[in-house]
Amino acid sequence: MTGMALASSVLPTVTILHPQRAFAGINSDTLKVGLIGCGGRGSGAAAQALKADPNVVLHAVGDIFKDKMDDSLANLTKVHGDKVKVDEEHKFLGFDAYKKVLDSGVDVVILATPPHFRPEHLMAAVQAGKHIFCEKPMAVDAPGVRKVLEAAKLAKEKKISLLSGFCWRFHEPKRATFEKIQDGAIGDVLTVYNTYNTGTVWSHPRKPGWTDAEYVFRNWYYYTWLSGDHLVEQAIHSVDMMSWAFGDKLPLSAAGTGGRQVRVEPIYGNIYDHFAITYEYEDGAKGFHFSRQQVNCEGSYMCEALGTKGRAVANVSRNVHEITGRKKWKYNGVANDMYQTEHDELFAAIRKGEPINQGEYMANSTLLGIMGRMAAYTGRRITWDEALNSTEKLGPDTYSFEMTPPVVEVARPGFTHFS
Repeated sequence: MTGMALASSVLPTVTILHPQRAFAGINSDTLKVGLIGCGGRGSGAAAQALKADPNVVLHAVGDIFKDKMDDSLANLTKVHGDKVKVDEEHKFLGFDAYKKVLDSGVDVVILATPPHFRPEHLMAAVQAGKHIFCEKPMAVDAPGVRKVLEAAKLAKEKKISLLSGFCWRFHEPKRATFEKIQDGAIGDVLTVYNTYNTGTVWSHPRKPGWTDAEYVFRNWYYYTWLSGDHLVEQAIHSVDMMSWAFGDKLPLSAAGTGGRQVRVEPIYGNIYDHFAITYEYEDGAKGFHFSRQQVNCEGSYMCEALGTKGRAVANVSRNVHEITGRKKWKYNGVANDMYQTEHDELFAAIRKGEPINQGEYMANSTLLGIMGRMAAYTGRRITWDEALNSTEKLGPDTYSFEMTPPVVEVARPGFTHFS
């Protein structure tokens, strides 16, 4: 274990390691990575972490499903060979697996479980003194967001790197576009229109032997208490770009609508399949968000900012990044692998002893999605302060495959209450 991961009772001493040393087995400069959540995104993040530094190994993994863990390790080993150094003693199963990964001697952790668990896992990782890659979204409710903000503050005090999974912030075409916006290329931003209109996502049919709880955990996406709904879990990328265009200013309020038109069967839990949210900012500026997960419909994934001097577009679907108006501009540079860049920059920061802390904006962007969901679910206007101070806590505090899952009712605007 290096000096990079210390107990939470003391501030970690920054150790300058040697990134130029090629991997030659475990040594004093090796950074040990722990993966918490072995699904597709977690496995992808682990693969990128192992490419981000020449002297890094995957040391421990944790999940609640053995098949997910085994598949993840098999796939990672095929690609990264002896950089996967996970022995049987460092394969942890169960709802407390995250604690065991944190106690296993790792220096860096990847948090990629369903979002419901993120605040607790993040706080535990910060308290344990680990550097963190934290997948989006950061929470599913306001109490979770408040815990994330608390953890981010503590991470800053402990000089721990905390990097978010808002991947477009690491995409060079979008970095260039939003930098132009912030430098005044389109003047004062008046309106930001953003979309995430796509098809549906995966669903796992029930298998013999699964309890009700296992079925829910394997299909976590369709339960608001586990995923936050698709506005928070997936379309949050577009909401984050909206916030980026506004310079990460906080809105005054949100109002909107949503519902279930297509995914109405019980297998789809209680989430909506479409949202339309208006965010209101100071001086009358507005952000308009549209998202849906419906098959055979027109797709759109973009962010368009209109200002007093022009228009800026970051269109994911069409790979267009340009500004029109008084100052015309179009991005013609390299389109990098943003997922890899996330980890390249995280590990470079760790090696340099110059921590990155993205905790505040990643929490605020998450709350923007939660706030929009609250507005759609209740049918009322929700202010930023109301959203941040909401007492609504989604889901239980303890978990098992024998538990009775929370009753999931589809929200009804005008009847579902805000708390």
